[in-house]
Amino acid sequence: MKFSELVRILEKNGFSIIKEKGSIRYYSKPNFNKLIRIDYHGSKEVPTGTGNFILKSAGLK
Repeated sequence: MKFSELVRILEKNGFSIIKEKGSIRYYSKPNFNKLIRIDYHGSKEVPTGTGNFILKSAGLK
């Protein structure tokens, strides 16, 4: 999975960018108390463990 695909999954599930600094993006959605941090690198592959952790933190896995 690429970083751009991971972001698309989050946005499809109601997440939006809360803040951004350089390549680091923070996503959240209404009624969700956590910030999901993604070090965005576009077309590079997301390491498997990192991708799973982000999806679990977002409640999508």
